[in-house]
Amino acid sequence: MTISHKSNLILTNPIVYAVFLFVLLIGMSVLFLSREQLFGPDALDRIMDKGEIVVITRNNAHCYYIDRDQAMGFEHDLVKEFSDYLGVKLKIIIAQEWDEMVSRLLTGNADMIAASFPISPKWEDMILFSDEYMTIQQQIIVNRDNTEIKTIHDLAGKKIHVRKGTAYQAQLEELQKKGMQIEIDRLENIPTAELIQKVARREFEITIADSNVAMLNRRYFPQAVMRDAIGEKQSLAWAVHPDADKLLKKINEFFIKIKKDGIFEQIYNRYYTDIEQFDYIDLQAYHRRLQSRLPRFIAIIKEAASKYGFDWCVIAALIYQESHFEEWAKSPAGAYGLMQLTQRTAESYEVKDLYDPKQNIHSGVRYLKKLYDLFQESEGADRLFIAFAAYNTGQGHIRDAQRLAKKLNLDPNKWASLTKTLPLLREWEYFKDARYGYCRGNEPIQYVRQIMIYYDILRHRRLEYESSPSDLPPRI
Repeated sequence: MTISHKSNLILTNPIVYAVFLFVLLIGMSVLFLSREQLFGPDALDRIMDKGEIVVITRNNAHCYYIDRDQAMGFEHDLVKEFSDYLGVKLKIIIAQEWDEMVSRLLTGNADMIAASFPISPKWEDMILFSDEYMTIQQQIIVNRDNTEIKTIHDLAGKKIHVRKGTAYQAQLEELQKKGMQIEIDRLENIPTAELIQKVARREFEITIADSNVAMLNRRYFPQAVMRDAIGEKQSLAWAVHPDADKLLKKINEFFIKIKKDGIFEQIYNRYYTDIEQFDYIDLQAYHRRLQSRLPRFIAIIKEAASKYGFDWCVIAALIYQESHFEEWAKSPAGAYGLMQLTQRTAESYEVKDLYDPKQNIHSGVRYLKKLYDLFQESEGADRLFIAFAAYNTGQGHIRDAQRLAKKLNLDPNKWASLTKTLPLLREWEYFKDARYGYCRGNEPIQYVRQIMIYYDILRHRRLEYESSPSDLPPRI
């Protein structure tokens, strides 16, 4: 049958002609209509229409957890910033396993995954990954006293405890395939942080953890240390449905923005700052003193914190930074007691005995509240950090740093801005015009960092003290 004969058949047969037109129209629509017109709106459009983004994550110290009715975690803070960037509400869904996160994403029960998810060939054919935002590597974790395990080769003949179904298990199985004789103890439903704790307590000899997880948990379990890395470096990213191209583009734009304007660094520092400068001796001493010294003062700390509207763990961390919970502490500069009050501050608050724990703590917290109220232009953590810095170096130097921030086109009410301008007040070019002159500007920055490390540790140990007989009733 010739081509012309086929054409005549199509034109003369009504049924064939109708089918031909239908196929032709479908083809034209594929060519000229947008993907949204053919298959419906992209995930981003649905999110904007609904006014809510649903994010699936994990319940752990580095992804998402609740502390005093407040959502926290590195991943949570990032996605909260992203939801604010979109101008929509944030809804969090918790998953127990990696497979569950992917399946719920693919079935439309979540808009994206944000869970310290490594980009992996296993998943790349099923979901779309954003640009990377952090690089990690799996690390061997042992007790500090274990000098036998130093490199990956020292794992031969050893038993290693990991959670079942994790990337850690897969990496260890790869080592087995390459001929390494290791025993893998695959445990059901036990978080990596708990495995690290068991290594710190010598209950297990070895576990494996991603570097970011291991570094974060060194604060809480300083007896556990990282040895050699196993496997290659991995990139962490967020993940979306394979059809969510517009949402993926928006996520990548968001990461570019927050890395440029310092928001990413601020969130990173909130959880990981100074972890690289880990001081084992200092943290070991802190953990011991939480047991031996803090209980003597905890009732007073809670009472003063409640009176002036602070979290008692914040005040306890500040006191430790000032005096290491030593009531007879005295600095060469003439500061006294648990909160290192000066004579001038003590007189202004009518303190009769600088070494009396109750008078010292109540006056110190009252002074902190005064500073906190002075910087009401700042909000949230920025306001607290600025008040801490003022407690350390004086409100005058902080005001100088804020004025300098304005000159440099930085937001004077953001702590991130002051971490840039305070160190400049050591330089003649900048402090010569400052109202309060020279300032050892690096010191208040380190001071705030140390307080937040101590606070973070105590916050994770809060339950040890919440049920104590001296505990006060919760505020309404």
